[in-house]
Amino acid sequence: MPASTRLKIGLSACFQHADPARPLFTGKTLQYVEQSIAHWIMSAGAMVVMVPCPTGATARGDVTLDHYAEWLDGIVMHGGADVWPGSYGEEPLREEWVGDRVRDLYDLAVVKAFAQAGKPIFGVCRGLQLINVAFGGALYQDLQTQHPGAQQHRNATTYDQHFHDIHIVPGSHLAQLYPDKPRARVNSIHHQGIKRVAPDFVVEALSEPDGVPEAIRLQAAPGRGYIAATQWHPEFHRVGSDTLDDTAILNDFLAACTTAKARPAAPAPGPRGIRDRAARLLRQALRRRP
Repeated sequence: MPASTRLKIGLSACFQHADPARPLFTGKTLQYVEQSIAHWIMSAGAMVVMVPCPTGATARGDVTLDHYAEWLDGIVMHGGADVWPGSYGEEPLREEWVGDRVRDLYDLAVVKAFAQAGKPIFGVCRGLQLINVAFGGALYQDLQTQHPGAQQHRNATTYDQHFHDIHIVPGSHLAQLYPDKPRARVNSIHHQGIKRVAPDFVVEALSEPDGVPEAIRLQAAPGRGYIAATQWHPEFHRVGSDTLDDTAILNDFLAACTTAKARPAAPAPGPRGIRDRAARLLRQALRRRP
């Protein structure tokens, strides 16, 4: 298949902030992607483009996230660091749960740009949490501490080989993708989770037995685009394993990208609240800067 006919899918960047003690790229900010998720998207024939943050101390030129949203066919929001609790109106309960405010600002701006352009958005792990917060939801800063009866959702030793079961909500879009799987097994690599689901989003899967939301989707309505996310990492599924096969999820997202590419949407207003939330976070970050 020639490059001209392939989908171009953006992948949000992970950050390593400048560290004077780092022996390589000393004092430099690094933006990168994790290999597995890029290869997951590429497995269906799509091309992957990391969407770098255009702001920062070394910023040059006039390229914006809106340019990427106009050019690309969709975006996948990467996993990674905790979401800063200030993003949903809370103070960090522990220092290690402070998250990454700079990345929050970038991710919020990415979601806003692609949603405004009518391009499909899919989130993985942190991506689900960020999307939920961006549209007005809230998180548990730590499931073990704040969610009564929560099972272990992250094991630092087993990492992507730590699993639990999920219940797929009957009648949901996810249930249509997996009509013969009311329950499934998925990897679990997170300690934060959804406490309050964002308005206009529906929960499509819940962990068993503790009922933590594991998949969400923006409810279909005129003028709304495709926005969906999973708390687990579908890109870590191994062929032949007993975990949920990721193929249907990836194909569904890419089909939405193909549809959006064939029928470009007129520019839409940015999601309500994202612009104000990003501006508020920036003001708070500047106030707290040493």
